[in-house]
Amino acid sequence: MKVLPFKIPKPENVTLYIQHYKGESFYEKLHQHKEIQISLITEGEGTYIIGDCVGEFKKDDIFVIGENLPHIFKKDKSLEEETEMISLFFSKNSYGEGFFNLPEFENFQDFFNEIGLGLQVFSNKKNLFQLLSNIGELPKYDQFISFLEVLRLISVSKKRTLSSLINLKKYGGNEGKRMSDIFQYTMNNYHKEVTLDQVSDIANMTPNAFCRYFKQRTNKTFVNFLIDIRIGNACKLLTKNNDLNITEISYKSGFNNLANFNRKFKAIKGVTPSEYRKKH
Repeated sequence: MKVLPFKIPKPENVTLYIQHYKGESFYEKLHQHKEIQISLITEGEGTYIIGDCVGEFKKDDIFVIGENLPHIFKKDKSLEEETEMISLFFSKNSYGEGFFNLPEFENFQDFFNEIGLGLQVFSNKKNLFQLLSNIGELPKYDQFISFLEVLRLISVSKKRTLSSLINLKKYGGNEGKRMSDIFQYTMNNYHKEVTLDQVSDIANMTPNAFCRYFKQRTNKTFVNFLIDIRIGNACKLLTKNNDLNITEISYKSGFNNLANFNRKFKAIKGVTPSEYRKKH
């Protein structure tokens, strides 16, 4: 499995690779690989980046990530509970070239056509949770049967496409390291003042060159990327911590101006922070 900038070990000649990430082993570096990935969050919360989509994950969330789509899941270190994720890795040819093109799998074709941009699954989650939670304990034949049922359920479930068409890029080794460093720095420091000079220095570029570089590879400006992460953190605080008022939440999320926070929040979420808190 090719990972940028790190490599996750994968046994040879394995058709369906099942990985259980837990606690400190929870993988939170920018990476991409040739395998399709289906992931279930069984515990914890945090932030994900899939392609050019930034969002928040929580327990029971299910994601599907297509081949070579850059992604990262970063746990929320402010929470005491561990973060756990069960992931399946496979390719369309894992069971032989043309296997999933058989007439019996006609209903799976939409699944394989949609996953290149990344998906989040919203329905049939109870059954999917049970299947994905238990699949690693089953004999190989039963794993195969459960895997087909997972694909069937996801194929008929309500889903949301995550990334945009323009973002289907593969990061080379050095580029993957650079993008990972940028993402890690931003996700670790979003609550502080983050300047273009600081981030462009990490990328070893001038600010102007960095702005062009980042926009070409993520389909958004760095400033908008930073705002997305800050608003995501604000959403968690609004729903998890009623002791904090809106002003405190805006500052803890990296905004130094309440009016600007309210304006940016409504532009992204469609409601004010107060309305969002009441709704959730």
